[in-house]
Amino acid sequence: MPKGSITNRDSFLANVREKIGGISADKPIEKPQWSVTPQKNVLVGYDQDQLVTVLREQCKEIHTDFFQTTTNDLADTISSIMEQYASSSVIYPDDSRFTNVGLDKYMEELDSCKWDNQDRNGSVEFAEKADVGITFSDMTLAESGTVVLLNEKFQGRSISLLPTNYVAIVPKSSIVKRMTQATDLIHELAEDGKDIASCINFITGPSNSADIEMNLVVGVHGPIHTAYIVVDDL
Repeated sequence: MPKGSITNRDSFLANVREKIGGISADKPIEKPQWSVTPQKNVLVGYDQDQLVTVLREQCKEIHTDFFQTTTNDLADTISSIMEQYASSSVIYPDDSRFTNVGLDKYMEELDSCKWDNQDRNGSVEFAEKADVGITFSDMTLAESGTVVLLNEKFQGRSISLLPTNYVAIVPKSSIVKRMTQATDLIHELAEDGKDIASCINFITGPSNSADIEMNLVVGVHGPIHTAYIVVDDL
């Protein structure tokens, strides 16, 4: 059989569907209606300011540096973080939000690389050596301190994975209570037939691991330091 070819796929899948309950392409699975939904009651009634407080406190638990600023002071805040992390080189996505908040010129003044989908290998090579990767958070989960990245061709996942440090710009409006709200939104996008990023990353602080005795080691297989910058007027 030639490499990469697939034979008898349809009959194989039909057999699997039959064995697990007669599922077929023309009989989509319906989402169950649960009698109780306690997950929707977590942080119920919290406004955005209260969610920011929850996120700030959670950052202490996940070894993440927390900053809060405005659009006008965003570049200065990034500069302060880079100085704190002894960093000079930066990689960031080809994202219009950097232009919208006036960061494009600031980034160009640094030793920086804007993700180039036409030269993915070059972008990855830069990310491997970069001190800092910076992205916007598309959704931010207050309960767990998680940023959600809807990665697509203009924002390779290497930006948040390969550099020594990672910085997430968190629009205050992007903060939701927990995973429940994030998955609900993604489900709604799918139901509405909207395009969804091929890679959705959930990042909770710097990389870490623990051995069998639960001795935590931070920065073992990804960014050593992580910072979240909540921007009040975004």
